[in-house]
Amino acid sequence: MTGISVRKAEGTWSVRAGGAVLVESSDALELEEPGHAPVIYFPREDIAMAFLEPTDHATHCPHKGDAGYFSIVTKSKTIPNAAWCYEDPKEAVAAIRGHLAFYNSDDVTVEQL
Repeated sequence: MTGISVRKAEGTWSVRAGGAVLVESSDALELEEPGHAPVIYFPREDIAMAFLEPTDHATHCPHKGDAGYFSIVTKSKTIPNAAWCYEDPKEAVAAIRGHLAFYNSDDVTVEQL
C-alpha cells in the first residue's frame, strides 16, 4: 500500500509564468503522498500547451511510474523541466493520466483562486 490518494481539488486553480496564465481549471486533481506536500495535477485540455516544450528529462517513482517533463517557454525566458506528467501511471494513481503538474517556484505560481 502506497498511502497515495488522488481526489478532485476543491475550487479553481491556476498556473502563471512569465506574466502569462498557463492554466485555469476547476477540474484539477490533488495528489497526496506521505512525506510530500500535496501536488495539483491539471487536465491537459485546460493547459495552454503552446507554452510547454517536452524535454528529455525523465524520472521514475515506484508508486506512480515514469514521469516525462516539459519546460515552460515564455517571452522572457525558458523555465527548464517546470512541469511533469505520467503518461502511463500505475493503477493506484490512474486518475492522473492526461494531467500535468507544475513546480511552484520563483518563476512559476501554482495557486488556488
